[in-house]
Amino acid sequence: MYGCQQELIKIPEIIPFLEYLCTTANKLINCGIYLARQWYFKLGKIPGKYNLEKKLKSNSNYQFLYSQAAQQTLRGVAEAFKSYQALSQKYLKGELTDKPQLPKYRKKGGMGVITYPRQALKLENGQVKVPLGRRVKAAFKVDSFLLYFPSNLKFKEIREIRILPRNFCFYVEWVYELKADRPQLDKAKVIGIDHGVDNWLSCVYNVGTSFIIDGKHLKSKNQWYNKQIATIKDNKPQGFWSNKLAHITEKRNRQMRDAVNKAARLLINHCLKHGIGRIVFGWNKRQKDGIDIGAKNNQKFVQIPTAKLKERIIQLCELYGIEFIETEESYTSQASFLDDDFLPNRA
Repeated sequence: MYGCQQELIKIPEIIPFLEYLCTTANKLINCGIYLARQWYFKLGKIPGKYNLEKKLKSNSNYQFLYSQAAQQTLRGVAEAFKSYQALSQKYLKGELTDKPQLPKYRKKGGMGVITYPRQALKLENGQVKVPLGRRVKAAFKVDSFLLYFPSNLKFKEIREIRILPRNFCFYVEWVYELKADRPQLDKAKVIGIDHGVDNWLSCVYNVGTSFIIDGKHLKSKNQWYNKQIATIKDNKPQGFWSNKLAHITEKRNRQMRDAVNKAARLLINHCLKHGIGRIVFGWNKRQKDGIDIGAKNNQKFVQIPTAKLKERIIQLCELYGIEFIETEESYTSQASFLDDDFLPNRA
């Protein structure tokens, strides 16, 4: 299992390099998508990850990137088409409601993610040396750039790094091997979870005390964000965007990610402390689709990242050996065990 540690890059000297590289990666992704779509339309097949590399090796965008980074970029395109093929088969079998779409081209002038495997990296004096492509070396007379390595990680456990552009910022994601000791847990000890808005997670323990993870702070942050966005966009043309909007949005996104990680860790730590071996999570699939509970309530409910929280809980459960059971929400809400309520299928 792998973990991911994300850090904001605050080194002004390398920002121009990152902008150039991510723009080039975006162009290479579009070249790969074009080739893969033509392959699919004309041959009815999905290209393999090595097919795209072989065809685009002489492409200028490929050569501007470091070879292994360019390979990872095209493999991502191949994986997207492979995923489309698998989803199409599920759709034909009636296992999916929405028909999957072929991967579409990325926005012209946009930026793409760059991935470097650990083999391409070198650790020197607490900094990681990230290589550049041969054409960049020739044009700028620079062969690499440096990133500060996190003190809490071990370089030998790093699998890859990703340069992630988002809202006029750049992040580095350190992907590393994740290991954890699995304590003795009792599957007879169960926590039932019902999610909401004001009470984000209501957790009921069948042996000990119960607790609630508050959601009001998330709701207030979203309300502040929506008011700021509405004020800035007032009397502006449709599609208006600015640096200030990007900054506010990125701040709100970081707050949501932080809340997800802290809430999931709080729940899992409680389970580990009390030897709880099973979590039952009430969930209705596609519950936010077409929801109509009033404009304000729609906004509050849809903007709460409960699905991401659930996925994070699942990841931590796999890491520590806790059994995760997803059940229809009717079994964790709207019914009282103490009152012998009947449990119908309300999903």
